[in-house]
Amino acid sequence: MVARMNTSKNISKALNYNEQKVSKGKAKVLHAKNFLKAASDMNFYDKLRHFEKYTALNERTTTNAMHVSLNFDPSENLSNEKMIEIANAYMEKIGFGEQPYLVYRHYDSGHPHIHIVTTNIEADGKRISMHNMGRNQSEQARKEIEKDFGLIKAEDKKNADTLKIQPVNASKVAYGKSETRRAISNVLGPVLSQYKFTSLAELNAVLKLYNITADRGQEGTRMYNNNGLTFHVLDEYGNKIGIGVKASSFFMKPTLTNLQKQFEANEALRQPRKKRITSNIDWILNGRKLSLPEFIKALEKENISVILRQNKDGFIYGVTYVDQKTKCVFNGSDLGKQYSAKTIQERCGEVEEQEQKQTCKKEIADIEKHDKDLLPLNNSLEKNNTLLDSLLHPQQTYGDTPSDLKSTRKKKRKRISL
Repeated sequence: MVARMNTSKNISKALNYNEQKVSKGKAKVLHAKNFLKAASDMNFYDKLRHFEKYTALNERTTTNAMHVSLNFDPSENLSNEKMIEIANAYMEKIGFGEQPYLVYRHYDSGHPHIHIVTTNIEADGKRISMHNMGRNQSEQARKEIEKDFGLIKAEDKKNADTLKIQPVNASKVAYGKSETRRAISNVLGPVLSQYKFTSLAELNAVLKLYNITADRGQEGTRMYNNNGLTFHVLDEYGNKIGIGVKASSFFMKPTLTNLQKQFEANEALRQPRKKRITSNIDWILNGRKLSLPEFIKALEKENISVILRQNKDGFIYGVTYVDQKTKCVFNGSDLGKQYSAKTIQERCGEVEEQEQKQTCKKEIADIEKHDKDLLPLNNSLEKNNTLLDSLLHPQQTYGDTPSDLKSTRKKKRKRISL
């Protein structure tokens, strides 16, 4: 079992996300705990008002909503009753047993899973701390539930393979429809919860592996100035296709503001993992002369992905390392100068070749510009030469005036004198 926990400041969004799934036939509400009515006897507003009675008791607490998903191995055939039991056990173990919560079963992915919506404000107005709950209470509860219910353990290799993040297949996504958002969401969920990145560029290095990118828009645009963010599907050539999906439309709310908080938290978490990447790079390049593709392939065998950043001319100006084992992401220069894009290319003997390509491209561009500048002059010279040639070598021309309109001289008749 894999548990993913998200907190937010607005419980209506988490509730609305699940209720919309129900209305579309992609989910079913299984259970309502600590409500006055059964789940089947309440509409959206009945559920929302009950939650709001709790949140109104503590207006100082802004983060007052929790949205949990419990994900099971595809091979596990769990009944609705069993899922309710697991949900109740989980909420009891993390300290939310007396809280009002709703349990939804979703049918929109390849593995069975449930979503739980609740609040951390208690009946007396006190707040349940959710700091590090995902890492501490939730992780402990997961392990105990796996044992108690005989579930496949998240640590097992078999489970890791079956729940592996699948890249988005651009050709199978119906752009502009809900399938696009669902495909992106299936990648965003595990990436945001598992990987440790400290910038949007590092996050995009991971997302690119799964054919997705996060886009802020062009500098100076309204979206950029307002810290907007959209997610796009990429085709096989890395080009954005289809319609972008706003970050705020996903239930995990991967907005730029929320991501920046995650960037700060991840900075300390990833530091102890640097050594594994640098040691592997040094070991691979120690005493060996590898080409850049050979270097990348060697790192892939160690479960480290290499993402090169290139300009439109193919010039490599940056490198990002994604450690698939520790789920840590590092820009090359953050590991040290010897692991930056330029130094790695030098160690692989690629810099000279790349510089030659750049020089060649510059020379070609200069020649093309020179030819373009000479074009008006060449046209002028051609016209002048034509004029000069016509003056030096005149050709006989024939008029088009009809013969009867041409003026003729009359012959003077000789007069005879008498």
